[in-house]
Amino acid sequence: MAIATCPTCAATVKPADLICFTCGANLPRADSWNDDQPASATIMQEYLKREDKSGSISMSVLRLSFPTGNAEVPAGTSLLLGRDPGESLVAAAFSGFENVSRRHATVTVDDAGHASIRDEDSTNGTFVNGDRVLPGVAVRLADGDVVRLGADVSAEVLLPRQEPDPSSG
Repeated sequence: MAIATCPTCAATVKPADLICFTCGANLPRADSWNDDQPASATIMQEYLKREDKSGSISMSVLRLSFPTGNAEVPAGTSLLLGRDPGESLVAAAFSGFENVSRRHATVTVDDAGHASIRDEDSTNGTFVNGDRVLPGVAVRLADGDVVRLGADVSAEVLLPRQEPDPSSG
Protein backbone atom coordinates (compact mmCIF):
# COMPACT_ATOMS: atom_id res chain seq x y z
CA MET A 1 0.00 0.00 0.00
CA ALA A 2 1.41 3.38 -1.01
CA ILE A 3 1.85 6.11 1.58
CA ALA A 4 -0.39 9.08 0.88
CA THR A 5 0.89 12.63 1.28
CA CYS A 6 -0.82 15.99 1.29
CA PRO A 7 -0.45 17.70 -2.10
CA THR A 8 -0.03 21.08 -0.38
CA CYS A 9 2.45 20.45 2.46
CA ALA A 10 3.64 16.85 1.79
CA ALA A 11 2.66 15.66 5.29
CA THR A 12 1.75 11.99 5.61
CA VAL A 13 -2.03 11.50 5.59
CA LYS A 14 -4.33 8.51 5.88
CA PRO A 15 -6.14 7.45 2.69
CA ALA A 16 -9.52 7.84 4.42
CA ASP A 17 -8.85 11.43 5.60
CA LEU A 18 -10.73 14.23 3.85
CA ILE A 19 -8.44 17.07 5.01
CA CYS A 20 -4.78 17.36 5.95
CA PHE A 21 -4.52 17.87 9.70
CA THR A 22 -1.16 19.60 9.34
CA CYS A 23 -2.08 22.42 6.94
CA GLY A 24 -5.89 22.14 6.60
CA ALA A 25 -5.86 21.51 2.84
CA ASN A 26 -8.62 19.51 1.15
CA LEU A 27 -7.35 16.10 0.15
CA PRO A 28 -8.26 14.42 -3.12
CA ARG A 29 -10.83 11.66 -2.88
CA ALA A 30 -9.32 8.18 -2.53
CA ASP A 31 -10.27 7.38 -6.13
CA SER A 32 -8.48 10.49 -7.48
CA TRP A 33 -5.06 10.37 -5.75
CA ASN A 34 -3.37 10.16 -9.16
CA ASP A 35 -4.89 13.33 -10.62
CA ASP A 36 -2.04 15.69 -9.52
CA GLN A 37 -4.50 18.56 -9.08
CA PRO A 38 -4.12 20.57 -5.87
CA ALA A 39 -7.31 21.03 -3.88
CA SER A 40 -8.58 24.60 -3.79
CA ALA A 41 -8.50 26.60 -0.57
CA THR A 42 -11.76 26.98 1.31
CA ILE A 43 -13.08 29.79 3.45
CA MET A 44 -12.40 27.79 6.62
CA GLN A 45 -8.87 26.94 5.48
CA GLU A 46 -8.10 30.61 4.82
CA TYR A 47 -9.49 31.51 8.27
CA LEU A 48 -7.27 28.91 9.94
CA LYS A 49 -4.22 30.30 8.11
CA ARG A 50 -4.96 33.80 9.43
CA GLU A 51 -5.61 32.60 13.00
CA ASP A 52 -2.72 30.14 13.28
CA LYS A 53 0.58 31.84 12.49
CA SER A 54 2.62 28.74 13.39
CA GLY A 55 1.21 26.78 10.44
CA SER A 56 0.02 23.85 12.53
CA ILE A 57 -3.45 22.96 13.72
CA SER A 58 -4.04 21.67 17.25
CA MET A 59 -4.54 17.96 17.76
CA SER A 60 -7.98 16.78 16.76
CA VAL A 61 -10.30 15.71 19.52
CA LEU A 62 -13.38 14.74 17.50
CA ARG A 63 -13.56 12.31 14.59
CA LEU A 64 -16.64 11.76 12.45
CA SER A 65 -16.33 8.47 10.63
CA PHE A 66 -18.43 8.73 7.45
CA PRO A 67 -18.61 5.90 4.89
CA THR A 68 -16.90 8.27 2.42
CA GLY A 69 -14.03 9.13 4.80
CA ASN A 70 -13.08 10.56 8.16
CA ALA A 71 -13.40 14.18 9.25
CA GLU A 72 -11.59 15.44 12.34
CA VAL A 73 -12.34 18.64 14.24
CA PRO A 74 -9.52 20.20 16.29
CA ALA A 75 -10.25 21.72 19.69
CA GLY A 76 -11.31 25.35 19.52
CA THR A 77 -12.65 25.10 15.95
CA SER A 78 -15.75 24.21 14.01
CA LEU A 79 -16.39 22.34 10.78
CA LEU A 80 -19.24 22.96 8.38
CA LEU A 81 -20.73 19.76 6.96
CA GLY A 82 -22.31 20.20 3.57
CA ARG A 83 -21.90 20.05 -0.20
CA ASP A 84 -20.63 23.63 -0.72
CA PRO A 85 -16.90 23.30 -1.50
CA GLY A 86 -16.43 27.03 -0.93
CA GLU A 87 -17.36 26.69 2.73
CA SER A 88 -16.99 23.06 3.76
CA LEU A 89 -13.58 21.40 4.05
CA VAL A 90 -15.30 18.04 3.61
CA ALA A 91 -17.70 18.88 0.77
CA ALA A 92 -16.26 16.09 -1.40
CA ALA A 93 -17.59 13.51 1.06
CA PHE A 94 -21.16 14.64 0.38
CA SER A 95 -21.00 15.40 -3.34
CA GLY A 96 -22.97 12.28 -4.26
CA PHE A 97 -25.74 12.88 -1.73
CA GLU A 98 -28.38 15.31 -3.00
CA ASN A 99 -30.28 15.08 0.32
CA VAL A 100 -27.36 16.79 2.12
CA SER A 101 -27.75 20.56 1.97
CA ARG A 102 -24.95 22.81 0.74
CA ARG A 103 -24.70 24.17 4.33
CA HIS A 104 -26.15 21.30 6.33
CA ALA A 105 -24.74 21.36 9.89
CA THR A 106 -21.85 22.74 11.90
CA VAL A 107 -19.82 20.65 14.34
CA THR A 108 -18.00 22.65 17.04
CA VAL A 109 -15.42 21.53 19.58
CA ASP A 110 -14.59 23.99 22.36
CA ASP A 111 -11.15 24.36 23.94
CA ALA A 112 -12.08 21.86 26.67
CA GLY A 113 -12.95 19.18 24.08
CA HIS A 114 -16.74 19.35 24.40
CA ALA A 115 -18.41 18.80 21.03
CA SER A 116 -21.77 19.87 19.65
CA ILE A 117 -23.63 19.90 16.34
CA ARG A 118 -26.04 22.55 15.06
CA ASP A 119 -28.37 22.14 12.10
CA GLU A 120 -27.93 25.04 9.65
CA ASP A 121 -31.58 25.08 8.58
CA SER A 122 -31.01 22.10 6.30
CA THR A 123 -33.75 20.82 4.02
CA ASN A 124 -33.68 17.18 5.14
CA GLY A 125 -32.60 17.53 8.78
CA THR A 126 -29.76 16.59 11.06
CA PHE A 127 -30.17 13.75 13.55
CA VAL A 128 -28.24 12.56 16.61
CA ASN A 129 -28.99 8.97 17.64
CA GLY A 130 -32.21 9.16 15.62
CA ASP A 131 -33.49 12.37 17.25
CA ARG A 132 -33.89 15.43 15.01
CA VAL A 133 -31.76 18.46 15.84
CA LEU A 134 -33.80 21.66 15.71
CA PRO A 135 -32.36 24.26 13.29
CA GLY A 136 -30.02 26.68 15.04
CA VAL A 137 -29.94 24.66 18.29
CA ALA A 138 -26.63 23.11 19.36
CA VAL A 139 -26.85 19.52 20.61
CA ARG A 140 -24.01 18.02 22.67
CA LEU A 141 -22.15 15.07 21.10
CA ALA A 142 -20.59 12.19 23.02
CA ASP A 143 -18.31 9.32 22.09
CA GLY A 144 -20.32 6.64 20.28
CA ASP A 145 -23.15 8.91 19.10
CA VAL A 146 -24.39 8.50 15.54
CA VAL A 147 -24.90 11.67 13.48
CA ARG A 148 -27.11 11.45 10.39
CA LEU A 149 -27.44 14.10 7.69
CA GLY A 150 -30.64 13.78 5.67
CA ALA A 151 -31.90 10.29 5.04
CA ASP A 152 -28.80 8.21 4.56
CA VAL A 153 -25.45 9.83 5.41
CA SER A 154 -24.39 8.65 8.87
CA ALA A 155 -21.21 9.00 10.88
CA GLU A 156 -20.04 7.57 14.16
CA VAL A 157 -18.71 10.12 16.65
CA LEU A 158 -15.34 9.28 18.17
CA LEU A 159 -14.42 11.57 21.06
CA PRO A 160 -11.64 9.70 22.89
CA ARG A 161 -10.06 12.53 24.89
CA GLN A 162 -13.25 13.99 26.32
CA GLU A 163 -13.00 15.03 29.96
CA PRO A 164 -15.92 14.32 32.31
CA ASP A 165 -18.45 17.14 32.49
CA PRO A 166 -18.44 18.49 36.08
CA SER A 167 -22.08 19.61 35.75
CA SER A 168 -23.24 16.02 35.10
CA GLY A 169 -21.95 14.58 38.37
